[in-house]
Amino acid sequence: MNQPTLILTPRYTEDAQALWRAANQLGWHVERLSSWRIPETYLSLSEPVLYLEALFGPTLAEQMGVTLLNPPEDWLVGLPDRYRKRQITMTSLGVARDRTEPAFIKPPNDKSFIAKVYTGADLPSDLPGEMSVLVSEVVTWESEFRCFVLNRQLRTYSIYARLGELQDELGYQTTTEEQLALEHFMAELLLDMSVPLPEAIVVDVGYIQGRGWACIELNAAWGAGIYGCDPIQALAVIRCASQSRQSCKAVE
Repeated sequence: MNQPTLILTPRYTEDAQALWRAANQLGWHVERLSSWRIPETYLSLSEPVLYLEALFGPTLAEQMGVTLLNPPEDWLVGLPDRYRKRQITMTSLGVARDRTEPAFIKPPNDKSFIAKVYTGADLPSDLPGEMSVLVSEVVTWESEFRCFVLNRQLRTYSIYARLGELQDELGYQTTTEEQLALEHFMAELLLDMSVPLPEAIVVDVGYIQGRGWACIELNAAWGAGIYGCDPIQALAVIRCASQSRQSCKAVE
């Protein structure tokens, strides 16, 4: 049986190296691009699995004829309040520039500008006013977790920040109490069929100071950092985010 081929970009990151080792452990093939173009020899691969930077991912996937699973831009806006616990709206960048009160403002799915707290006058002036942005009430996240989800099942998770500070140098340590609380919240979310989810996705969740557990955002699995997640389990989700597949049922 043909094995999947994990395709990595020229950048050597800790995440890419962890996934490379996981793919080797599973007996997959691994290819690393030498430039930001897909070689013709890759076009005949039976099951390419792409792990790419968000800026280049769609272009490289199009070259290969692969459709990448992406989160809906308005997913957070449509969530029931019990899963988001803060006010969130979607508007245009032009409208957001008229705001005088600070808000957490971000592009829905890309990194075209830094997601952070802005007043309208502080927003980038070199981007088109018609582009969509999410505008959120400012809250304090005590902890933030990354969750890799496949077919509404939590496959692996890791803390990545406390009070905005990345936890990489501390080894992504959590308490048993935190783990149980995270798993309880995710179980409720994933069992709620009124909440739409792509079959392979990354869900970021966390604890809002004074309010409780809530969803932060969705991220595309094919470009998400893995932090302290199990790379083999993360790879199962990443595999299904490349829609050329014979793959998702094989890794359920």
